[in-house]
Parts: sequence; C-alpha cells; structure tokens
Amino acid sequence: MSWQGSGHVDKGAIYSAKGDSVWATSAGFTISPAEMQEIVTGLSGSYDKLYAEGLHIAGEKFVLTKAEDRSLYARKGREGVVIVKTTQAILIAHYKDGMIAGNSAQTVEQLADYLISTGY
Repeated sequence: MSWQGSGHVDKGAIYSAKGDSVWATSAGFTISPAEMQEIVTGLSGSYDKLYAEGLHIAGEKFVLTKAEDRSLYARKGREGVVIVKTTQAILIAHYKDGMIAGNSAQTVEQLADYLISTGY
C-alpha cells in the first residue's frame, strides 16, 4: 500500500466502510470480525466501551487515546494504530516503536482526505 512507502506506517489494511469486506491488507495483519465490529462501533460514535476496555487489532489490545468523528487513535507501549473512515472505506494503519505517532496520523489522515476527494 502506498502509505507504507512513507516510512510512517509499517502495516495496514483497508476495509469497506461497513467493515464487512477487506480490500487490501499487509501480510500477517489479520483483523478478526469481532475486532472489525469494535472499530465500526467506535467510528459510529460509541467509543465509551473502547476507552474502558481497549481496542483490539490483529490479536493485540491497544489503549484508545483519542476518538473523533472519523478517526480512532490507540497505543500499546511505543506502538500504535491510526484508524480513519472515509466515505466508502476504513483505513487501519499500524506504526511500530521508533516511528513518530504524529507523522503516522498525518500520513493516514492525508490518505483519507485524498480518498474522500476521489469519492472513496
């Protein structure tokens, strides 16, 4: 995926906006249907449970640090995830220790803005 070439994301996935089909994913970055349901619920504005119990991505538990109308941000130690919803898709990006969270967020948010501008 193009955002991986940025150096700010080490793996990611793109799902349909309903979370019911995967459009693209990095090798080994598998998100279960239950994890996708957590994401979809959080992106619909119901994130109190995610703040209380965490957000689960690819079998790992992350602490939700920020939730907005189209975005979820979560961390686990020095790594984290940035999740952004566009008109038709959900972008899920992971950054590892050593990457700067703000740069990762900016990269994913800019990709989301581009997709929205093209109708996705």
